[in-house]
Parts: sequence; C-alpha cells; structure tokens
Amino acid sequence: MKYRLVIFDIDGTLADSFPWFLAVLNGVADRFGFRRTAPDEVVAMRNAGAAEILERLAVPRWKLPLIVRHMRALKTQDLDQIPLFPGVDALLATLFARGAVLAVVSSDTEANVRRALGPANAKLIAHFGCGASLFGKPPKFRAVLRRACVPASEAIAIGDEVRDIEAARTVGIACGAVAWGYADATALRAKKPDLVFERMEEIVGALE
Repeated sequence: MKYRLVIFDIDGTLADSFPWFLAVLNGVADRFGFRRTAPDEVVAMRNAGAAEILERLAVPRWKLPLIVRHMRALKTQDLDQIPLFPGVDALLATLFARGAVLAVVSSDTEANVRRALGPANAKLIAHFGCGASLFGKPPKFRAVLRRACVPASEAIAIGDEVRDIEAARTVGIACGAVAWGYADATALRAKKPDLVFERMEEIVGALE
C-alpha cells in the first residue's frame, strides 16, 4: 500500500448522515437562536467551508460546544436511521487485508462511531480519535500518528469537507476528498487535495 495508515472521517465519508443533518438543522437553529436554512440555500452551503457556514448562519462561536453536544445527543437517538454508504464494508475489509492500519477521526463520540460502523467493521479499526471540536482534528490526527507509530509521510486522511483537507495539511499528512459527502466536489477540488474520489470503489486502487 502507498500509505501505511489510512484515517477516515465518518459523517459524509463512511456514513450517509447529510440527510439526517439537514432534517435536524432548523430545529437546532430554533433551539440555539441562529438562522434557519432554506431548501434553496443547501447548494451554497455545500460549497462553503465550515467557518463561512457559521458566519452565514450567524452562529456565535461561544455556542458551538453547546450545539455540538446537542447534535451528538440527537444523533445518538437517531443513529439507526443513518446507514453506511454502499461499499464501506468491502472497502474497510480490503484495506485491512492488504495491510493498511485503519483509523477513524471524528467529532462524534467513539460509542457512536462504533455503532455506526457495526461490530465487524469496528474490529478492523485500530485507532479511534473521537470527540474532536469543529476545528479540532489536527490534535486528533497527531495522536493517531503517535499511537500507530507511523510517520506523517506514510499516512493519509480521507474526508468529505474542506476542514478535513485543511486539518490534514496542518499535520503534514496526505489528504483525500470524497465527492459524496457534505461538501460539494467543486469546493473540495479548489483546495487541491492529493486525491479526489468520485466513487467508493476508487479508493483501494488509488491507495495502492
């Protein structure tokens, strides 16, 4: 394998959680007093980075921990309604069989990540870096690198948002972007990730 360590995001990358996110977003907006999102604003939102989205929705930064905690609780309740994308089982099994060390770094809790993956997939994951803040993935990436004893040059992080690319670059690891998640592929390509995946089936071949 080209990379010894493959670090996945889960929401929008392995789990199809964007429809759930849209379904609960306006209720969360009402609860915490930020601007609701109209259906015709979704495309623009998918083309924006996380900081820009927060600005558009007028979300006070001091409320972010409260909002994240609330959304984690909602997700725990609704997790059975959020499926993995087709092909995830085969992807993880193939990478594991070919010797890659697998990790997941997520802003969600480890318990939720394990439930979302299911027992068989969770057993393939060597390292979990969970509970990251909205912009707090770099420390989680560094911790996974230390625990895996893998240098940054031999690792890649695969996610679906601009902030995933930026976090990987901060730590000095390669970054791969998937086109089926929260952010639009155009916004991801503009950040020039090392790899862009249009289909789940492309990942294994690109990492070999």
